[in-house]
Amino acid sequence: MYAASFDYHRPSTVDEAIALLTKHGDDAKVLAGGHSLIPAMKLRLARPSVVVDIARIASLNGIREMGSHIAIGALTTHNEVETSALVKSKCPLLAETAATIGDVQVRNRGTLGGSLAHADPAADYPAAILALDAEIDVIGPGGKRTIHATDFFVDLLQTALAPDEILIEVRVPVTPRTVAYVKTEQKASGFAIAGVAVVADAKGVRIGVTGIAAKAYRATAAEQSLGTNRTSQAIAAAAALAADGIEPLNDIHASTVFRAHLAQVNTQRALEAAFAR
Repeated sequence: MYAASFDYHRPSTVDEAIALLTKHGDDAKVLAGGHSLIPAMKLRLARPSVVVDIARIASLNGIREMGSHIAIGALTTHNEVETSALVKSKCPLLAETAATIGDVQVRNRGTLGGSLAHADPAADYPAAILALDAEIDVIGPGGKRTIHATDFFVDLLQTALAPDEILIEVRVPVTPRTVAYVKTEQKASGFAIAGVAVVADAKGVRIGVTGIAAKAYRATAAEQSLGTNRTSQAIAAAAALAADGIEPLNDIHASTVFRAHLAQVNTQRALEAAFAR
């Protein structure tokens, strides 16, 4: 099926893109890598009258070190995140997560910012972004603001981004190598049925979970239960709380009960893998 007709704009600067979004409001959609928007448009699930293609805005691409953080431009592809020597050495969780996304074609075209802004409940990045306690910079007519990862994902396909804002950069902390991402995936697409990211340090653990609920979440009950304990009994007890207070999804890929079970199993595996490092 072909997409409905639309006007196409390709701004060369962020300011131009913001001006277009401000002018056209809800009639406009932002196009980055295109792996989410274009299929939705072809299926007529999305029918924007204006498409703002930001893929040529050079300032939104690149990976650089900023003291204790790594800054990654919104248009950086999954493949660039996966293969970056800087990311692999300073924030290995993000590189390892990127390597699990889709297939080679998806990883070469899809972008970090596009994935986060789309907020698919089965996307991989949200779990890692939450576990890393990342900061997300967005910009709109009112200027730039920073959204913490725990505040970014609002609901199914909904984020804290305003309609006239663009995600421009993600900052993740430099971490030790005691990290892991474990997922059970849909075999055809690679999307996560249950994905768990873990970052462990001397202060404790942070656990991000995707694929289970309508939005990715921090498994805070599991984090608090484990604390700095590293025994197998403590890990198992913490993992049992991975879906505590969560309403798991129920669809053709997994039932509510099975998803809750997978959250527990993959949390235990991710914790064990991180601590083994």
